[in-house]
Amino acid sequence: MKKILKVLILVVVISLIFVGCSKSDSNNSDANNNSNNNNINEEAPETPEKPKTLTVGFDQNFPPMGFVGDDGEFTGFDLDLAAEVCRRLDMELILQPIDWGSKDMELNSGNIDCIWNGFTMNGREEGYTWTEPYMDNEQVIVVRPDSGIETLADLAGKIVCVQIDSSAEAALEKDRPELTATFAELVKVADYDIALMDLETGAVDAVAMDEIVANYRLEKGDIDMVILEEGIASEQYGVGFKLGNTDLRDLIQSELEKMAADGTMAEISKKWFGKDITTLGKN
Repeated sequence: MKKILKVLILVVVISLIFVGCSKSDSNNSDANNNSNNNNINEEAPETPEKPKTLTVGFDQNFPPMGFVGDDGEFTGFDLDLAAEVCRRLDMELILQPIDWGSKDMELNSGNIDCIWNGFTMNGREEGYTWTEPYMDNEQVIVVRPDSGIETLADLAGKIVCVQIDSSAEAALEKDRPELTATFAELVKVADYDIALMDLETGAVDAVAMDEIVANYRLEKGDIDMVILEEGIASEQYGVGFKLGNTDLRDLIQSELEKMAADGTMAEISKKWFGKDITTLGKN
């Protein structure tokens, strides 16, 4: 009887030892699993949610980058680029014409998501979060053919017009102050349509503006003017976002790079300029 009792006690002790070991292993396994899960959760970066819309701010009097077409609809090279990006990302494109002098307020208040309209990066690098440049441009002087003005030196004593808060204004006042000091007056207007009308009527002697826009107006033949050979500043176009908005910038930049690589950007350029003048992925 004693032997049987001893055997039973031994069996119970061994069973308890096995149960304890099993629980310990289970707890260790659970702890390891929880640790691994925590590591996975900690290491996995959060993917920002893709916006459903993209509101593009642009100057509606800036052909061929963005303007009102003959059919009354907004159109232009930059707007075509934006439309293709939104199509690829399955985002709704909202075109928002803005007063160019109020573009920073529009962007910082959230009324627009970006400025995409022949927007010069040079001199504005610290004020916005930018895509890579996609086009080169130059600030030039246009005059009437009968003006007698052939060089920048001939602008001495003349009335020169620019769009307010434009790259041409910055080029003249910040980069070429010695030239600007020779003018009789530097007139600032709301947009280039007004500037070119003033040139045509003789209210001003010259207009400082983007070469791309000047060439487009010349090719259309809607104004009689000539471009001086001497430029006043070289620059690059990019898409500008609110400072720090790298998530949206990266999203748009990625699609622009794909469009440059597959030839879509070149085709849009040929539509508007007759040739590919884009630079993304080519430098």
